[in-house]
Amino acid sequence: MSNEALQMRGHVHGTKDARKVAVGSGVGAVIETYDFIGFGTAAALYFGPAFFPGADPVTATLASFATLGVGFAARPLGGIIGGHLGDKVGRKPVLVASLIIMGLATFAIGLLPTYATVGILAPILLVIVRIIQGLAFGAEWGGAILMSYEHAPWKSKGKYTGIVQAGFPVGLLLANLVFLASANLIGDWAWRIPFLASIVLVAVGLIIRSKVPESPVFEDVKDHGEIVKNPIVQVIRQDWRSIVRGICLRVAETAGYAVAVTYMISYLNTTELATRTETLTSLCVASFIGIFATMAWARLTDRVGRRPVYIWSCAFGVLFGIPMFLLANTGLFICVMITIVISYAVCQNSLAGAQGAWFPELFQAKTRASGASLSYQISAMVSGFTPFITTLLYIQLGWLGPALLFSTYALIGLIAALMTRETWGPKERRLAAEAAQAAPLPQHA
Repeated sequence: MSNEALQMRGHVHGTKDARKVAVGSGVGAVIETYDFIGFGTAAALYFGPAFFPGADPVTATLASFATLGVGFAARPLGGIIGGHLGDKVGRKPVLVASLIIMGLATFAIGLLPTYATVGILAPILLVIVRIIQGLAFGAEWGGAILMSYEHAPWKSKGKYTGIVQAGFPVGLLLANLVFLASANLIGDWAWRIPFLASIVLVAVGLIIRSKVPESPVFEDVKDHGEIVKNPIVQVIRQDWRSIVRGICLRVAETAGYAVAVTYMISYLNTTELATRTETLTSLCVASFIGIFATMAWARLTDRVGRRPVYIWSCAFGVLFGIPMFLLANTGLFICVMITIVISYAVCQNSLAGAQGAWFPELFQAKTRASGASLSYQISAMVSGFTPFITTLLYIQLGWLGPALLFSTYALIGLIAALMTRETWGPKERRLAAEAAQAAPLPQHA
């Protein structure tokens, strides 16, 4: 690693707006996660009978999870569009546009008619809106994480991107708090209110994001005339290996979450191991802990590197699959809560905390948005249909099927981490420290 390669990370001391950008990007992540993950909670608890009535509970759940998966399948296309525009016109426009689209689509879900009202048109409309959600969410992450990464000091890339990544557990917490509060409402209002309420968050997010400055790294690329004509094609041609590794790294986190959280809440509900209130309460506790866990894991990568955190977390995940379901199967509320907390705060948050800095460092600045977005979002196709696949495995193998699938995803991440280069090892940290001593602090920092 040379100083020239480190220069692709922005100013050694970061910019005067580093914290404001991180918070602004994080707020957007909160809103988009509230919208997108809220759909997962609704799919597990409400959408089966509302949009797919007449079927037995398992079949209705399968149909509901298939609709959930459609949104994840659309995310790679959103990542391609957002990554392309992020490398061509800038990170900030992508942030604002994705937030508007996501907000309007989520609000629309709260207004959708059910099957009892319009018949087959209801699930069709649900799928259409879910696709729009997927496109917006796919475009979101690359812009948000790169804005924070490229404004941050070299030695604190993990810390600042961790703020953005922590937006996801905040959004998860808000979504589940609202669902918990609305659980006792009459009829469809139990799931409509959380989606309709999201419009308030969108308005706040737009105000904050409108004040966030453009990435200094993108401005440098533009000033030097290095804007790539077709960044998607170039990054696939030159860095396809990094894209493949990134996909496998991400599968361990996002598909693992789909088993340990999204499917788990449905499993606990259908097997009557926990009530809806107990499940949502456990999710709220896990989300609250996850806010601080994500930032702590991210900061740890600044001290020990990105790769070690990923390796040890995935190794733990391989071993945790069966114990995770054994704990849940006790039906004891405390065991259910412990299961979800460990699944989220350890298995998921540690990987998400490392991704924020590691993924951008795998690609050149001029194609970074495209490369990081592709790696991040293509894996979403696997995770999106994981609850559906997990339900099928449960039908065939009982709880052992989902448990083994979780461990398999963690194993994929472990192998990928072992095969991916460290981007913030002892040598990089030493060079960064030397550069920091030699460079003046940014004005007003």
